[in-house]
Amino acid sequence: MLETVNLTVYKAFGYHIQSSIPLPELQLCGDDEAGIDVVIGTMDLTEAWSAHSTPPQKLVVTENLVMFEIADTAIFAIRKGRAIEVSPMEGADEDRLRLYILGTCMGALLLQRRILPMHGSAVAIDGKAYAIIGHSGNGKSTLASAFLQRGYQLLSDDIIAVTLGENNMPYVTPAYPQQKLWEESLQAFGMETRQYRPLYDRETKYAIPVQSQFAEEALQLAGVFELVKTESSQARLRRVEKLERLQLLYRHTYRNILLADSGLSEWHLQTTASFAGKIDFYQLCRPVQQFTAHQLATIILKAIGKEITTND
Repeated sequence: MLETVNLTVYKAFGYHIQSSIPLPELQLCGDDEAGIDVVIGTMDLTEAWSAHSTPPQKLVVTENLVMFEIADTAIFAIRKGRAIEVSPMEGADEDRLRLYILGTCMGALLLQRRILPMHGSAVAIDGKAYAIIGHSGNGKSTLASAFLQRGYQLLSDDIIAVTLGENNMPYVTPAYPQQKLWEESLQAFGMETRQYRPLYDRETKYAIPVQSQFAEEALQLAGVFELVKTESSQARLRRVEKLERLQLLYRHTYRNILLADSGLSEWHLQTTASFAGKIDFYQLCRPVQQFTAHQLATIILKAIGKEITTND
């Protein structure tokens, strides 16, 4: 069963997060005067879940509430962009609980706060943010790790928080200094799995701290690369234009299934349309049978006009 501790304040996604649940992935907040934006804690949600859901329903979405149940894990509730409540089940794995808190729960909370969450990794290159988005298993984190090996920095892994600044220019707010990599990716990079913690029991995916290569300031989003797997033997890059950009952004909005019932469909369209023409979009196809992370990183650097040196 999950053990809670004294309230701790963390920082992630531009917010100060007070939690009674230990979240070692996040950075501690060093500002004693910081106001609290988000509260995370445990409580019994059994009655609330019964009142809102009808079996076999596992997800409830309204304008200010997202609730869902994960078998043998917990009931989760995200309210008004300010609170994440967790009702753990007997014997629930702590690592698995945190995956949902920092994944689906945080994605829902960002949507409630009108922050666009994209599914992918974001890297910092020469003071600008570049998003690598795509479906699960397409190699987004692995490609981001290839950039880190070249000396660039990570802004986010899994959820990319995008806000609009002056003239509707998009910005990426840093998440927290950790990547999640599969065992085969670690091996390809020459990294020993015994140095890292598995995400939860019986998984071959590992938590990789990247504190020394974490960008802590929000950066303007300059480009989006959709990573897809293909049976081709060669990597290919093509520019994405016009309305296809909006389709791409919708397709890779984190937990886009929540948009309609949250009343956020119009907001999502207006938000993505406001910046889709201001930055570059590409689709990057990679061979499914090869490890091409270093080659793909070079392709991206060339696409954004970054000079490739011998160190790259």
